[in-house]
Amino acid sequence: MSRHDLNALSKVVLHDHLDGGLRPATVVELASSFDYPGLPADSSAALERWFHQAGATSLEAYLDAFTHTFGVMQDPEAMRRVAFEAIVDLAADGVVYAEIRFAPSLHTARGMTRSDAITGVLQGLSEAEAVTGVPGRVIIDALRQRDDSEAVAAAAAEFAGRGVVGIDLAGPEAGHPAHDHRNALAMAREAGLRVTIHAGEGDGVESIADALACGAERIGHGVRIIEDTTVRDGRIVSMGAVAGEIHERRIPLELCPTSNLDTGIYASPAEHPFGLLYRAGFAVTLNTDNRLMSATTMSREFALVSEFCGINRDDLHAITRTAAGSAFCTDTERASLLERVEVGYR
Repeated sequence: MSRHDLNALSKVVLHDHLDGGLRPATVVELASSFDYPGLPADSSAALERWFHQAGATSLEAYLDAFTHTFGVMQDPEAMRRVAFEAIVDLAADGVVYAEIRFAPSLHTARGMTRSDAITGVLQGLSEAEAVTGVPGRVIIDALRQRDDSEAVAAAAAEFAGRGVVGIDLAGPEAGHPAHDHRNALAMAREAGLRVTIHAGEGDGVESIADALACGAERIGHGVRIIEDTTVRDGRIVSMGAVAGEIHERRIPLELCPTSNLDTGIYASPAEHPFGLLYRAGFAVTLNTDNRLMSATTMSREFALVSEFCGINRDDLHAITRTAAGSAFCTDTERASLLERVEVGYR
């Protein structure tokens, strides 16, 4: 399939970080308006090259680049602008529905409240939907390494049913187990929010098991579930207890292949287990994670798995339907979304 053909296909993205998808020119302009010091480059072209984190030595090193994106997103107008541009850019790539996530606690350095940050993002998403027709919804990130997850959950709960659809735990997995944040997750569920948890990216199968025990309905990344399987002759022939539960319950995996390559989980695209997991019947979805840091788009993710993981057009159709079926939206919204997906595969 050509890049043009891939661009025309309908796409659903469930795992896209707001502060990982800024336009480089927007970073430069916001830094100027905020009098933000210390950008590693002055021009948008040079900054784009710097932000591309291919070859990062670890997840933690990859995450360091975010200092400069959330550093310039410190008032409601900046939040609105970045959210608006995110949906416009995704829509241009064939995305018909997007769940955008961010951690409001990272945007309070200049006095903005978590609620103000969320309000700004929701305004930007609403304005972008009016222009593009693409619904954008919000997942609020609490950070594993911080002790404010209950305050984050309370802020998210204010907007349940008003564009905020879920809560997530993000940040470094090692040494920061999901179960430390059980109370926050319970608060979010009581407010009607859905739960996805980053797991099986920086840490292995134990992190995924911990996320399941905390009520995760989807697993952010989850790629290291492959370590709980036996692969023989290019296919999964048996599964351990955690992989078996993920498989049997059809827990969606928010897979992000390019990001996994950039953080060094896999050395080459051919090593990525996306195709193995898909062909074994796991509920895999395909996502961008961080469009700026990984220099990617949904079309590029489609191209990567098509070229290296044995995925064809019919498979992409099925994977996109799985993503639509896994979205944190109402049944009515899902029916409309599935119709829009089908249009892109006729």
